[in-house]
Amino acid sequence: MAQVSTIGLDLAKNVFQVHGIDAEGKVVVRRSLRRGEVVTFFTKLAPYLVGMEACGTAHHWARELVKLGHTVKLMPPAYVKPYVKRGKTDAADAEAMAEAVTRPTMRFVAVKTVDQQGVLMLHRVRELLVRQRTMLTNAFRGHLAELGIIGVQGQSGLKDLIVQFHAQQSGLPELARAALRRLINQIGEVGDEIGKSEKEIVAWCRTDAASRRLLTIPGVVSGDTVNPSGGDKRNPSPLRSRDSSNDRYFDEVSPRDRRAETADENAGRSRSDSAVA
Repeated sequence: MAQVSTIGLDLAKNVFQVHGIDAEGKVVVRRSLRRGEVVTFFTKLAPYLVGMEACGTAHHWARELVKLGHTVKLMPPAYVKPYVKRGKTDAADAEAMAEAVTRPTMRFVAVKTVDQQGVLMLHRVRELLVRQRTMLTNAFRGHLAELGIIGVQGQSGLKDLIVQFHAQQSGLPELARAALRRLINQIGEVGDEIGKSEKEIVAWCRTDAASRRLLTIPGVVSGDTVNPSGGDKRNPSPLRSRDSSNDRYFDEVSPRDRRAETADENAGRSRSDSAVA
């Protein structure tokens, strides 16, 4: 075991695969480990270079192995895949990681701290809640449309639909009324949870020094800027700088007007190019 220089570790829920090679690339150890055996196995080893894919639970195990003195490098799965020789097995994946981690041109993923993962969870839970609210809203609109009740798009339209439902529910079937009330209650509860998540995001941003510095940058700065994973562009976080003229422009000018301005600019640019030619 003293000859091992690099280990590829394929992660799993229960059975992990270890592939160890020496400085010349020869296989020294190839075995599987139960989840409870991983820490014990690496505790007995001298500090080695350990390569893992940046997948689920990778950051947790990376922190655990770093505590034991090992050098851990996480790699994007797409960058490891070309090193898989044949088939798709845990042993083949671990072997590919042991080889890929030694490549001089390999790109690695930084190991996240527990606090960074906590912030990511907060953002992702909010994004999940937003998607759930959208699903509930679409279901509510679709069911009401079957009963001839239509509303405009957006949150204002949803509020108007709820008002219409309460005003006309006496003429609706009892089963339909019961089902739609459940949707209304769920929409309200999810909306409350989204509001709580947004307050927590804003509170965290105000206490984080790096986030406060980022929010001083002129221009459009949102909560995604301070999200360790970059955020979800479909559900941007609630933080936004209100001090930028560019930001005010996007608030005041409709998307249709912006598209028209872009088309005019492109047309003018084409005319200028033709005149020069």
